[in-house]
Amino acid sequence: MEKDLGREITEIRECYRNGNTKPIAWRRSQLQALRSFLLDYEIQIFRALNLDLGKHYVEAFRDEVGILKKSVNLALKDLKRWSASTKAKLPAIALLSYAELVPEPLGLILVISSWNFPLGLSLEPLIGAIAAGNAVVLKPSEMSPACSSLLANTLPKYLDNQAIKVIEGGPAVGQQLLQQKWDKIFFTGSAKVGRMVMSEAAKNLTPVTLELGGKCPAVLDSLSWSWDKEVAVKRIVGAKYGSCAGQACISIDYVLVEKSFSSTVVELMKAMIRTMYGDNPKESHSVARIINKHHFLRLKNLLTDQKVKDCIVYGGSTDEDSLYIEPTILVDPPLESAIMAEEIFGPLLPIITLDKIEDSIEFINSRPKPLAIYAFTKDEVLRKRMVSETSSGSVVFNDAIIQFAADTLPFGGIGESGFGKYHGKFSFDTFTHYKAVARRSFFTDFWYRFPPWNNHKLELLEDTYGFDYFGLLLVILGLKRSRKTFHVN
Repeated sequence: MEKDLGREITEIRECYRNGNTKPIAWRRSQLQALRSFLLDYEIQIFRALNLDLGKHYVEAFRDEVGILKKSVNLALKDLKRWSASTKAKLPAIALLSYAELVPEPLGLILVISSWNFPLGLSLEPLIGAIAAGNAVVLKPSEMSPACSSLLANTLPKYLDNQAIKVIEGGPAVGQQLLQQKWDKIFFTGSAKVGRMVMSEAAKNLTPVTLELGGKCPAVLDSLSWSWDKEVAVKRIVGAKYGSCAGQACISIDYVLVEKSFSSTVVELMKAMIRTMYGDNPKESHSVARIINKHHFLRLKNLLTDQKVKDCIVYGGSTDEDSLYIEPTILVDPPLESAIMAEEIFGPLLPIITLDKIEDSIEFINSRPKPLAIYAFTKDEVLRKRMVSETSSGSVVFNDAIIQFAADTLPFGGIGESGFGKYHGKFSFDTFTHYKAVARRSFFTDFWYRFPPWNNHKLELLEDTYGFDYFGLLLVILGLKRSRKTFHVN
């Protein structure tokens, strides 16, 4: 297999070196073909997402198909502008010069995607890599086999097979791919695997983008109006349980509230869960399933931990046969418990109470930097402090997860939540090298940029770099004497 894998990658690299992927016409044709795939196979995509994760087709469209259609349409609309060179200024000492930034593709890209949004996290970076003119190898997650198979069996019918390939397989195939030489690796997944990816990439000095995750907090202030409270809770409940059953890197991991407000929040959440999912969420078809037995048992162990069993105030039921875990609320689990130490990645929502909501800043800062912070408040002072005194991939006020769908905002983490960014033009930039190009006329030079050196030339250079062109003119005309009289050597 290693020999065949190496041969395939060599063929793709050769295709790139021949310049096949660089023309705008090629990029546009591949993006159009990708859009056709999304249109032609929409029903099959819905079925695959339901098979792998139990996603309702409306959720599948909202979180994956709809976003991908929007992204590919944006890339097609702005491709010419993104790919155009932009002018840049050179310093005055480079007289009669011209400079520009020329976007060029990085080369051969490896995209390793995750299982929780198996279409979106595969095709979103692919859109950016194609738009930038790269050749791409996509490895979908083997943990979402229906979606992986769909991509492997259908994308070759639409895309240029010499430049874009889908390679299926488990960890062994992933390891073989990482041992190859790439010009960029784009990985979405856990921090544990991300470290392995980075380690392998370092052997070839390959740049990487790591989209990881972490424990994303929601800060819920004691809002003054009942209507505001209900809206905030609805958005928290929808973001936590209604997006892949909490199996999302941008999902709310825990909620911070004041002690005096916690009982109100719990009752509002219970009512909202019933409104969205009914008295028996298992039968609602609106709660996604856990991806596999391994993750089901991991989540079940978090619930059955002796330290947290008495903290469950709602939900907690499980069904291993259908990989179902009920939307669950916990209040004040011990901070040293596993549910507060590791990323939950499931429909379990701890509520942590504080003496005052301002303490949330210190609480967040005492932990690794999250991918996102969600703060529900009308307090402008608290908002400013959240932005200036915390560090995260993004901050969203009075909603959650909406930043993921924005083409105008960079999506990515910081610290242990990852690094690098994409979405919209940021995807194009991630897979692009902006080459500096400068040229000058042979006509003339400022003589003082060349040896032999003296104090007079130093002053001329100072005036040039300081944009003091009047002073420069006076020195050149001999009307201003050099003030430099020191000697270094």
